[in-house]
Parts: sequence; structure tokens; C-alpha cells
Amino acid sequence: MPTIVDPIANADADLHAFVDEPGRAERVAADIAEVARRWPDPEHRPPLHGVPVGVKDVYRVDGLPTRAGSTLPVELLAGPEATAVTRLRAAGAVVAGKTVTTEFAYFAPGPTRNPHHPEHTPGGSSSGSAAAVAAGLVPLALGTQTVGSVIRPAAYCGCIGFKPSYGRVPCDGMIPNAPTFDTVGLFAADLSLATAAAAALVDGWAAAPAGNRPVLGVPAGPYLDQADPGAGAEFTTQVTALRAAGYDVRQVAALDDIAQVNRRHAVVNVVELARTHEPWFDRYADRYRPQTAAAIREGRSVEAATYSAALDGVHAFRRTLPQRMADAGIDVWICPSATGPAPRGLDTTGSPTMSVPWTQAGVPALSLPAGTVAREPGGPALPVGLQCVARPGADEQLLAWAEGIAEALRGASATPART
Repeated sequence: MPTIVDPIANADADLHAFVDEPGRAERVAADIAEVARRWPDPEHRPPLHGVPVGVKDVYRVDGLPTRAGSTLPVELLAGPEATAVTRLRAAGAVVAGKTVTTEFAYFAPGPTRNPHHPEHTPGGSSSGSAAAVAAGLVPLALGTQTVGSVIRPAAYCGCIGFKPSYGRVPCDGMIPNAPTFDTVGLFAADLSLATAAAAALVDGWAAAPAGNRPVLGVPAGPYLDQADPGAGAEFTTQVTALRAAGYDVRQVAALDDIAQVNRRHAVVNVVELARTHEPWFDRYADRYRPQTAAAIREGRSVEAATYSAALDGVHAFRRTLPQRMADAGIDVWICPSATGPAPRGLDTTGSPTMSVPWTQAGVPALSLPAGTVAREPGGPALPVGLQCVARPGADEQLLAWAEGIAEALRGASATPART
């Protein structure tokens, strides 16, 4: 029998978006045949019929090992398939393979490179999923977001990234990072595919019409000051383009306590990361990467009262942020998806700080490709994204509005790269 060529292995030799998988080509061919057998009638095929999907290697997938970017024994991480994966399969998708993640979806990078400029990071922790979609290896991939692990790599790699409302997609079958924040997310080649995948994943999905244009809000203040000058200048261009397209864009004083928001997010994250790894860490500490081990030890050292106070702050923030939107009469916050374009080097995944308040509030967030920025004069032009954030549970409406916003951005992104 002739050997079946693995197209992902051939295309991924330099990008390193996928985890190595012996026999991938044969497995995928068998899965495609099963999908064709299950839905032979073209008129009754599900919306993701035959769509190849990359799955971040923190999700359990039947028939594939889960390593979560680590060297821990694979049997420790084994278990039933993640509901998110099962739902995509039920919608007709075919698992193309596991995609590279930072170790346990924290900050220790994997080998994946940015598909635009390989000496730059693709972001993290969903690095492989974002790079695989941006490079055209697959049109759809699963990621996760605990801080900024969908929105940031989507921006760095120049693809669409969607983080649903917290809790609207089950997280079972996924290696946890910090359960207070962990959210299933996705990357897609276009908005129609992102919407189809979200419809398959999200509990209680009810398609929404685009309807009237949303009122957009710019969270003016110290939160926006975290962005680099180049990203800030590009964001100003994006706001101008949206206003020129007829959108009502309002400056809204918000997030003046962003330093406090960032601190409590970090506290909750490291404490819950330490709890997740409690069964394994003492025995296998020498197998953890330094960044992950340091975070676990830090989490163990946090006093219970400090964690409790931070958690109380999170729950209060989840009430007050949507109220701030209502008071200002806005439907969607807009802001940069990341502090700037992808940093040079593969020893960092970049800063997730532009995602912190939205992840902490549990609201749906979407990153749309929005032009390019050069980090330094004469340097390469790298993608940046516009982050769009709606009220809790408004996932359907956010994606329905997104095409109009994206159309307005296309004119703005046709300008030369900024520095």
C-alpha cells in the first residue's frame, strides 16, 4: 500500500504550528471517510462538514495524546474527550491535529513561529492554533483564553479570534489553567466560519440579525495608555475609519483602576494554576519549565485572604463593567487587541494586558485583522488587530455586527504600515 503524504507535516516544517503525530495522514483520511459516510446527502450535511480543525493541545481528543506543551507523563493528562471537540465533530468538522501550546497554557513558549515573520513570536498561549489558521494550514482552530491567549495571537498572526462569554462553552475535557477565567475560544479564516463554529460550540446559540449599527465606545484613560505608540496611532486611524463609515463612536472614561484589575487577575491566575497542578507538581517539579514552576510556587505562597479579596473583586467587576456600558449607552467597546505588533524573538509571547479586563469580566471579545505596524523604522510590517467587546451573553450579536465593522476597517488597513 502506498504511503499517504501528510500535507500538514510538509507545510509545517518551519512554522511548527502542529504537534508531531505519526500516522496523521492515515487517521485524517479515515476521519474524512467517516464524515462522508455519516452524511452522504449534500442537502443534509452539517455546517462544518469536512472542515479541518486544529485543536490546541490542552484539549483531550479521543485517539490522540494530550501533553499540554509539557514533558509530564501523558497518562496524567488523559481523560474523556472535551465537549468542545465533540461538538465540532458533531457539526461535521475533522480534527486535523493537535496544535502547539505554551506549557500548560501559561507563558513558557513552544516552537511555533509567526507566519508573517518567523523571527517574531506568534503570541500565546494558543500559538499553534493562531499560526495554523493565519498560514492557511487549517481554516479553523480551537484555542483557550485565561488572560489574552486567543485575542493576542489572533492579532499577532493576522487572523480572526473569538472568545465567547465566560461559561457559554463547557470547559470539561480541557487541562485547566485558572477556572475562574478559562474560556474556550476559536480562530477562523473568515467571519462566516467563525460564526458557524461559534454556533456549534456555544450553549443556547440563537442567531442574531445585524440590525442597526452598534454604538461603539473607546475606553479612554490609563487602559489605552498601555498600548505602544504605533498601535495607538493605528487605533486612532481605525476609529476615524469607523466614524467615516457612519458609526457612532464615543469616548468613555473607563478602567481608571486598570492597575488594580491587572493585579487581581494575576493573583487569581497563579493561585488557581497552583491548585490545578497540586496533584503533580511535587513529584514532577523538575519537568516543568522555569516560568511555569515559578508561577506555581508563587501561587502557593499567596495568602488565602489575598486570593479571596481578589476573587471578590473579580465578581464585583463582572457586575460593574456591563453597567458602565449601559450607563454610557454603548453596545461594543473597541480597543487594540494587543499592546502592539508581535515582538521579535521566540522567548516571549508578548503582553496580554489589553485583554485582561474583558477576560476578567467574562464578556465576549473578538479580534479583527486591522492593518499592519512596523515596530521600528525600517522593520517588517506586522499585523495588528481591533478588539471588539460586547456585553455578557451578547456573543451572537457581536458576531452579527462584526462584518460591518470589518468592512469599515478594510479601507483603513489599505494604508502603508505605521511605525
